[in-house]
Amino acid sequence: MISLNDYLYAGNTVMRILYQYAHDLKESAHQSHNSIDLAHCNFLIQMTELLEHNDFLTSQSHRIKELYKYMTVQYPYLAFTFKGRIKSLIRAEEKFNGYIVEYIYSYFEKNGAFPSEADIKNQLQCFRDLIAYRIVISLPKCHPIGEETQTESEHRILYEIANVLPEFLEERGFTAELCGLEQKLASPLLRESVRPYYRDYITNVRPHGYQSLHITLYDNIARCYTEVQLRTKAMDDHAEIGEANHFGYEQKQESDRARRAAIPIGTFPIFDDAYERVRLLQEIDLSKVQVNMFTAIDNYRINDGCGLFRGRQILPYEHLSRFQNDLID
Repeated sequence: MISLNDYLYAGNTVMRILYQYAHDLKESAHQSHNSIDLAHCNFLIQMTELLEHNDFLTSQSHRIKELYKYMTVQYPYLAFTFKGRIKSLIRAEEKFNGYIVEYIYSYFEKNGAFPSEADIKNQLQCFRDLIAYRIVISLPKCHPIGEETQTESEHRILYEIANVLPEFLEERGFTAELCGLEQKLASPLLRESVRPYYRDYITNVRPHGYQSLHITLYDNIARCYTEVQLRTKAMDDHAEIGEANHFGYEQKQESDRARRAAIPIGTFPIFDDAYERVRLLQEIDLSKVQVNMFTAIDNYRINDGCGLFRGRQILPYEHLSRFQNDLID
């Protein structure tokens, strides 16, 4: 079995790693007639194209910037950031193989048999967040909010932005995708006309406390999917450095071990390969990795200049709250 880990210790660039991994995986897939590895190879080529060709990202970020400029006028008293990134190679590889593991396990649990390769390949068409933008807002505590609490005000504003975003971006070449997710609760703050497009993890809080609004858009100019996430600063803190980050990781580790126990080694080789690739990445010691423009002292102190682990930045826009004194006085 070929894995990404095989290519992380020779001091190569991320691009060379992608070329070599995709090439070797393709050769191996042809020899073993493994259509899942061929799909995996095509996924790696897609990642390569994202990192190689920047013109469409420049166009996309300029159009996203129009929303940022709109918000600076509409909410001068609000602090917010716009961040864009291409998913890191390690996270993308882990997620691709994680989908395979999850689908095979769920199918086996439900049917007592394994899915066909065609069924598995069909499940791998669901990547929509290789490019993602995150909007994080914060209302300064010194800003007067009347009878609302700070949290209530921030939630109201966040949903206001969510209500405007689909139409605003559709006028600039994007098309909102239906989320296709069954959601138990619907926020009255989210307009009914836009509700089908959002995965509302604020009203439908995830088990580990994760909260955010997610929407997937198809960029008709760049011809690719992108995801936009909207959060308050408190939600972002909880997801990035709080309990949601740690608990979510521990929960994933436990569920992975349960899946491995349910499908013993050798029972279904496609599951074995995907599970092993995920395991190797989850247990990697980043301090030993030798990739150009990447350095790690340990798995927490990381200087990633190539998008190997933290993702490659597309844009950072920051708007600090203005006119605070005028509003208060």
